[in-house]
Amino acid sequence: MSRAESQQPRDRRSYRMSRRAEQVDNTRQRIVEAAVNLHGTVGPAAASIAGIAERARVTRATVYRHFPDDEALFTACSAHWRAGQQLPDPTIWGSLPDPADRLRAGLADLYRFYRDGHAMLFCIYRDLAAVPQTIRNDLAARDRGLRDLFASAFPAHTRSSALLAALAHAVSYWTWHSLCIEQQLDNPQAVDLMCCLALGATNLVSTSRGLTNRER
Repeated sequence: MSRAESQQPRDRRSYRMSRRAEQVDNTRQRIVEAAVNLHGTVGPAAASIAGIAERARVTRATVYRHFPDDEALFTACSAHWRAGQQLPDPTIWGSLPDPADRLRAGLADLYRFYRDGHAMLFCIYRDLAAVPQTIRNDLAARDRGLRDLFASAFPAHTRSSALLAALAHAVSYWTWHSLCIEQQLDNPQAVDLMCCLALGATNLVSTSRGLTNRER
């Protein structure tokens, strides 16, 4: 047998293995896309494994083979959805020294994200009890991180519990939803209102020259 003839079986095995891996990847992608679609329409609470399997054209067993638990599925879905979004970017505004400037720029970025992703975010936050605990922890940690990033720009003596509460309220998805969906404000109006709330919790007021003490 020539070297070329002996190589052919190995080439065929390699092709079959490559083809099998591609099919597995395609199946996994269909499952993820089906879950993302259902999470963003009917919501996580109503998105059953059976419904995901039907939409992905696979069996329930196949879904579980790729994603053995809810956490694995939600993690994959979250990564897939986030990859298609323009996420808030604190590297752009998180180092602004003036607290009012940082808060205004950061909330504008955050509220843009909330509006762009409203269909999915509404379903996720509405059905938060059905979301795995690790995902809920990540969302809570993100909000705390934003609150603290905004608070760190304020002078230390102004970082009262009232200021922290105002900032926590400002970064909440439900705050944006209440102002912009229920009350029909536009994003700049909502940003202005939340900046007034936060600054009102301190002795500082925003001016064209930055922040000054209200009592002066």
